[in-house]
Amino acid sequence: MQAGHVALHAIWRNTPNAISIARLCATAFLLAAVLQHEIDLFKWLLLACLLSDILDGLIARTFHLTSKVGAALDSAADMLTMLIGLFGVYVFQRAFVDEHFTGVLIVAVFYITEIVASVLRYGRLSSFHTLLDRVTAYASGIFVMSLFLWGYHGWLFQLTVLVYVVSLTEEMILICILPTWKTDVGNIFRVFAEKER
Repeated sequence: MQAGHVALHAIWRNTPNAISIARLCATAFLLAAVLQHEIDLFKWLLLACLLSDILDGLIARTFHLTSKVGAALDSAADMLTMLIGLFGVYVFQRAFVDEHFTGVLIVAVFYITEIVASVLRYGRLSSFHTLLDRVTAYASGIFVMSLFLWGYHGWLFQLTVLVYVVSLTEEMILICILPTWKTDVGNIFRVFAEKER
């Protein structure tokens, strides 16, 4: 009975990691959908990836199952989903990209700059998982799915770009002030408060 309980606990403890690994595997199919111009497969698989990102984060935070390995897996899956998602938007929503190229470019440049800065600083992707980071994930997911399902909404795109810029600016400041890689920092104000103690 005790062995069964331990095994069940181990499985439950690894659930967020398993979801992140599944999302990592799904990105190969997401990329294939773009390359094969399978828009329906792309949009529904992207939705599944976005929802699984929310799910693994909720499970990890709610049940205190966070770990450095889990944070790294989640960040890698997020990065691949984001980059392939941008590629998919470029391929399938070319008219939108051409018309709003500046906004799309701003998001791409900020995102890639943050990745490069983190790899140069820590040798790996950042996994700060700030509140703004979560808000950005929700906003971008809502915008991209809205774009594919209902079409372009200007106010939603502008809001998404603004949230991205603010969130990634916060992350780049965190990269500058945190000397070592750290996960789940909350927000920049908490980091400054901890440094003052």
